[in-house]
Amino acid sequence: MEISYFHVIFFIIFLELKLMKTYNVAHIASTNIILSGKGDDVQWDKATEMTDFCSPWDDAPIKQIAFKALWSESHLYLKFQVEDSQIHLNDSKSTICTETIGESDRVELFFRSNDQLNPYYCLEIDPSPRVMDFKAKPNNDFDFNWQWPSEELSVKSHISKTHFTVEIALSLKSLKALDLLKNNVIETGIYRAKYNKQANGTYEPTWIPWVNPQTETPNFHIASSFGKLVFVK
Repeated sequence: MEISYFHVIFFIIFLELKLMKTYNVAHIASTNIILSGKGDDVQWDKATEMTDFCSPWDDAPIKQIAFKALWSESHLYLKFQVEDSQIHLNDSKSTICTETIGESDRVELFFRSNDQLNPYYCLEIDPSPRVMDFKAKPNNDFDFNWQWPSEELSVKSHISKTHFTVEIALSLKSLKALDLLKNNVIETGIYRAKYNKQANGTYEPTWIPWVNPQTETPNFHIASSFGKLVFVK
């Protein structure tokens, strides 16, 4: 049988999807999680803790980032607990989120509707917690006027001397409306940006993804930086 170009492309896409890094999201059957910002609801004990983040473009060791996720019949819950005793927050009076949240320590979640990233949706959340949410398309085409429906998103956080915690609740209704939840799978990028003070007093970021995108320079906005959240019961 002659193998066509399209057969090859289909096989490559199939193989990439099959090999995507996966996190299984456990189900909570009874009540929803109460977000306090501290991640202290006992139901978080039902979630698998994922800590295998990496810093492909920086040789310095990274402090632990612990991620958990759970789902109920109405919501997806996500939690980050990040070791950090020197949190950097850009507290300038600017109203431009890329100049405040975008220059602060933060966690990030990208959700894509297809492997062409057309479109994908981004949540970047600092420990305060300020939220930078936007819709994106390939080639860094960002729509910062887009916002996740406020009634479908809840975020709480807490800062301690040794770490910060961010908790997020996203309604399944919004995930389905954005064509993100398909057959109990959400293709997701999970990231952390850490800003480190330099000798000259400026701050430079260390970029930390869950999935190594195999790029020469830091790039989260690429298909190879995504894995899969799989809803299981």
